[in-house]
Amino acid sequence: MKEENNSGYLTKQQIEFYNEEGYIVLDRLLSNEELAPVQEAMTYKVSMIADELFRDGLIEDKLVDRPFKYRLAELFEHLTAEEFLKYGRSWRDRIPGYFHLMSNDKILNAVESLIGGELFSNPVYNVRPKIPKVAAGAVPWHQDKSYWPDANSNPVITVWIPLVDANEVNGCLHIKPKTHRKPLLKWHQESDTGTGYTALKENQLGNTKTVVLPVSAGSAILFNDRCLHMSTPNQSDEVRWSVDLRYQPTDQDPMLAHGAGFLARSYKYPDRVATLEDWLEGRPEHGM
Repeated sequence: MKEENNSGYLTKQQIEFYNEEGYIVLDRLLSNEELAPVQEAMTYKVSMIADELFRDGLIEDKLVDRPFKYRLAELFEHLTAEEFLKYGRSWRDRIPGYFHLMSNDKILNAVESLIGGELFSNPVYNVRPKIPKVAAGAVPWHQDKSYWPDANSNPVITVWIPLVDANEVNGCLHIKPKTHRKPLLKWHQESDTGTGYTALKENQLGNTKTVVLPVSAGSAILFNDRCLHMSTPNQSDEVRWSVDLRYQPTDQDPMLAHGAGFLARSYKYPDRVATLEDWLEGRPEHGM
């Protein structure tokens, strides 16, 4: 189910679809202006990486004038996957643009529609630069909950947002509807590519159909952390930039082992909602 949404709040029909299928697509939820601070944060990180590669003699040109969607891919075009993975398969830097995204009213409105208005932004957020032909770009079938198996948090809602159009060439999401009703399946750690992703075996996937979800930049795919999903390799010449954010009710495990999340919205305690300064300092609430 794919619908455009200007406020983020879900309709009754959308909520029913999510509850039944375990996911929903909000087409073009965020505008280019709303994505700009996130792209700026990503650009800042790429410049830091370019500086380091240049300093280490691995590149001769920092490619400062190359477009956003190409630059990182071209920086690593003649380098190895290991040299790329030195910087991690995903990033979790505390750069202001990411906080502005995680605090975006449209995103919070959508999540509130599903789990209420006392919202905690989970510490597990990821910035994903899927570059061409690097194994880290392909994410095997898994449940997000496999990354926090012992956490007493349910539901945790993932909000996946691409910064460029995501399609079957550059590696969009694939999802298995209705699998959010499954318990946490026995998973193993992928060992072939050096990424260490959690993964499921083919015989665990069942006969549930797979839905391919190509979406435009700024769209949001919301899904339950038990819902089976994966993404394919990037076979294009550009970076498939995306972020995955996570939210849960405030009365659940804050998962401190994964870092510091923050109070993103509260009608009960609005004065405790974290500010940018709180987040940069790792404070979960304002005044703490």
